[in-house]
Amino acid sequence: MLPEQFKKNVPGSYEVLQHATVGIAGCGGLGSNAAVALVRAGTGSLILVDFDRVEASNLNRQYYFLPDIGKKKVEALSRHLLTINPAVRLTLIDRKITAADVPVIFADANLLVEAFDGADAKSWLIESWCTAYPAKPVVCASGLSGIGKTDAITVRRAGMIHIVGDGESDMSMGLCSARVAMVANMQANIAIELLMEKSSIRL
Repeated sequence: MLPEQFKKNVPGSYEVLQHATVGIAGCGGLGSNAAVALVRAGTGSLILVDFDRVEASNLNRQYYFLPDIGKKKVEALSRHLLTINPAVRLTLIDRKITAADVPVIFADANLLVEAFDGADAKSWLIESWCTAYPAKPVVCASGLSGIGKTDAITVRRAGMIHIVGDGESDMSMGLCSARVAMVANMQANIAIELLMEKSSIRL
């Protein structure tokens, strides 16, 4: 029987998504908001990776609240996600990972949401994922800073790599909650779309 909180979801989506596992590398502005969207959609399992703690400066865009300050991000986020759906299965990786960790930590993931901050970290994460799992998609973000310019945010695709953002803005422009959440939710939306395409991913 379909759980009450998912009865208004797209017909047939919960039945597929409850068997899916999504890896989320980074639980900041992108990762925390994408995780919430995925859990609300009915995604059954998430692998959450982050080594950081919640700071006051995170609250302008990340899915955390004043009582979360000082707490580990993976732990604080997991509590919020379980409040949305107590049945969601969560794997918490509370440490800084390396390229060598990727094939092991995300072995059970059907796809990966890349939500790291730095360009170098994004690069080795994507490369390591694509090397280990060439047939599994990765949904990335590049260019989400600033305000407005909504039409500049697009989706670029190259094989199994899907990139959301304007591709040019940098952190020096500052971060706006609406723009960050928009990119994060587009990442989640692409992930859901890919998970629903049974020909693309075998769950």
